Amino acid sequence: MEIIINLFHKVAPVFLAHGIVGIIAFCVRLYMQGGKFRKQTDETGKVAIVTGGNTGLGRETVLELARRGATVYMACRDKEKGERARQEIVKKTGNSKVFSRECDLSSMDSIRKFVEDFKKEQRELHILINNAGVFWEPRRLTKEGFEMHLGVNHIGHFLMTNLLLDVLKRSAPSRVVVVASKAHERGQIYVDDINGKEFYDEGVAYCQSKLANILFTRELAKRLEGTGVTVNALNPGLADTEIARNMIFFQTKFAQYVVETILKPLLWSAMKSPKNGSQTTLYAALDPDLEKISGQYFSDCKLAPVAPAALDDEMAKWLWAQSEKWAGISL
Repeated sequence: MEIIINLFHKVAPVFLAHGIVGIIAFCVRLYMQGGKFRKQTDETGKVAIVTGGNTGLGRETVLELARRGATVYMACRDKEKGERARQEIVKKTGNSKVFSRECDLSSMDSIRKFVEDFKKEQRELHILINNAGVFWEPRRLTKEGFEMHLGVNHIGHFLMTNLLLDVLKRSAPSRVVVVASKAHERGQIYVDDINGKEFYDEGVAYCQSKLANILFTRELAKRLEGTGVTVNALNPGLADTEIARNMIFFQTKFAQYVVETILKPLLWSAMKSPKNGSQTTLYAALDPDLEKISGQYFSDCKLAPVAPAALDDEMAKWLWAQSEKWAGISL
C-alpha cells in the first residue's frame, strides 16, 4: 500500500500538470475559433460558384450554402475528388442542386471552358467565391508560364471573375468574395521580377499573391460602382486544412510523421477548424447588411484594416493593366 501511495504522489503532479496544460490549450482553441456568422438566411433561388470547393474551407462553404438552399457549382481541379465531395454534400444537406465541375486555375483554357459550360447551364450568378489557392510551394509554373502562386491565387481568379462579370451584373444584386490572407501584410508586388525568375522564395511568392488579391478587390470594386455587384476580400485566419500539402517540407515520410505527431498537436490550439475558418467567407457572401458594401476587407466577421501596400491605388491600376495582358482580355 505504501508503494502505491508513494507512486501516486509521484505521478499525480504529472497528470495534474498535463491536465492544466490541456485545459489551457482547449480554452485557447475556443478563443482562436474567431467570429461566427450566425444569421439565418434563405438562399433558395441563388446560384453560387466556389473555387476549390471539394476540400477545406471551400468544402465547408459549399456545405453551408447548400444547407441554405443555394444552387452551388464547385470548381475543382481534381474531377474525382470533386465528385466525391459533391455526393457527400448532397447526402448531408438533401440539396441535389450541388454540382462539381472540373476547373484547373493554373490553366486559362480550363478556366475558359468552365465559364463557357457554366453559362450554358445557368443565366444567373449571385455569389462568386474565389477560394482556391496554393500555399508555400516550390517554384513551379502554370500552363501559361506564370509563377504558380501568382498564376493560381491571382491571375486565374482575375480571369474567371472577369469572364463572369456579365452574368454577375445581370443577376445583381450579386457578390464577389475573394479569400485573401493576413499574409498580405508582408507582401510586395515585385514589378521587375513578379514571376520570381531572379529570386524565388515560397513565402515571398505567397505573400505577393495575397497582396495582389486585395489590390484586385479594391480596383474591381471601383470599376463595379453602380452595377449592383459588390466585391470584398477577407482573411479566414489560420485553419486546419490541406493547403500546405505541397510544401517541400511535407514531401518526405519523416516530415509527415513530425507534422502529425508533433506540429499538429502543438498548433491545434491556435488553429481554427475548417468550419470556423469558413465563417468570414459566409459572412461576406451572405450577410444582408453587406449588400451595398464593396471594396472592403474582413477578418473574424468584421471589418479589418489592410496593410499600407494594399492601399496603393497606382499599384492596383498597374496590376490590373498587367493582369489583363496576362489573362489575354481587354475590358
